[in-house]
Amino acid sequence: MAATAQKDEVVGNGVAAAAAAASAVISRPLQVSKRLEQFQPTVFTLMSSLALTHQAINLGQGFPNFDGPDFIREAAIQALRTVGRNQYARGFGVPELNAAISRRFEKDTGLKVDPDTEITVTCGCTEAISSTILGLLDPGDEIIMFAPFFDVYQVVTAMVGAKMKTVVLRPENGFAVPEDELRAAFTSKTRAILVNTPHNPTGKVFSRGELELIASLCVEHDVLAFTDEVYSRLVFDGEHVSLASIKGMFERTVTMSSMGKTYSFTGWKVGWAIAPPHLSYGIRQAHSNITFSTATPLQWGAVAALEAPESYYQDLRSAYIARKDILVQGLKEVGFKVYEPQGTYFVMVDHTPFGFKDDMEFCMHLVHKVGVAAIPPSGFYEDPQDGKHLVRFAFCKDEDTLKAAVRKLRDHLKY
Repeated sequence: MAATAQKDEVVGNGVAAAAAAASAVISRPLQVSKRLEQFQPTVFTLMSSLALTHQAINLGQGFPNFDGPDFIREAAIQALRTVGRNQYARGFGVPELNAAISRRFEKDTGLKVDPDTEITVTCGCTEAISSTILGLLDPGDEIIMFAPFFDVYQVVTAMVGAKMKTVVLRPENGFAVPEDELRAAFTSKTRAILVNTPHNPTGKVFSRGELELIASLCVEHDVLAFTDEVYSRLVFDGEHVSLASIKGMFERTVTMSSMGKTYSFTGWKVGWAIAPPHLSYGIRQAHSNITFSTATPLQWGAVAALEAPESYYQDLRSAYIARKDILVQGLKEVGFKVYEPQGTYFVMVDHTPFGFKDDMEFCMHLVHKVGVAAIPPSGFYEDPQDGKHLVRFAFCKDEDTLKAAVRKLRDHLKY
């Protein structure tokens, strides 16, 4: 008995000591570089965590709640089982994948690109963005972006020490590009402009006229263009135009994309950057020192994805139009002012009819009291005031989930 009591005391003291040590670690000041201290943890992580905690329907972070086609998955499984396809891939991509990207890009844009010198396979489009900005910008360079913007753009720009200049796309103007503001943003220090079309989070598809304006300013000021085109296959109204396909732009453009959104395998993180050799050089210098290569079996899966028949893309678009219509109509019935998207799988709404002071307060109410998670987009603006009245919902979910979310909003969200 005494021995047992003594053992219990030792165990108890050990637990107490471990708890005290953990507390001491937790209480230490958080460590972060001065380049990144201005940024908070990503809102996507926050809202997805809250959705799990409160068992809310997650219409926040943009990942499907269903998987892509079996033939893509099976291609990756076969690669896993094949000797020699589980080691480091060639740094800039498995040759067969680079060739498949080249064929797909020519079919979509009419541009022929060299698979070996003009395509770099990356760990998702996020790494393509990072490698492009880190590889081609210097401290003090200016890069123009359209707000609201994907938050990674701002963070990687800060890592380089470059300066971001934003041109705001405003909902009251249909998110149209304000020509005078855009022209004024170009200066002698402008090194690049970053264009995301179709655009996250607004769902805007840049028109050919808007892209031709951007192209003319790039040529006039000798500026590079970086384009994020991950939603190019999700266009419901209008057409997707790659900026690189406009006259005079290929030689100054980096076109970035991935397989995650189009094929519903966001967790695979297989992306790419397409650029002429003189720009690919800088991208590859960064890429080889960030990840070096991308998961080999998943690259083989991507080969199969890019060889999908045209009927796959037609079915994809039809399915997403149906999902969009369910959510858009439901949000209108609930009382939101809805800015119907032309593309992507996101929809922006104005939450002000419900009386909350800003987007964060509203989204916290949604996840805690209504049981639906959404994204507060004010962090996607240089001036958060520009986005505090807006909220982003994602409709990359099955139809039953979207209908259930609409019911929760209808039953629990009141004016």
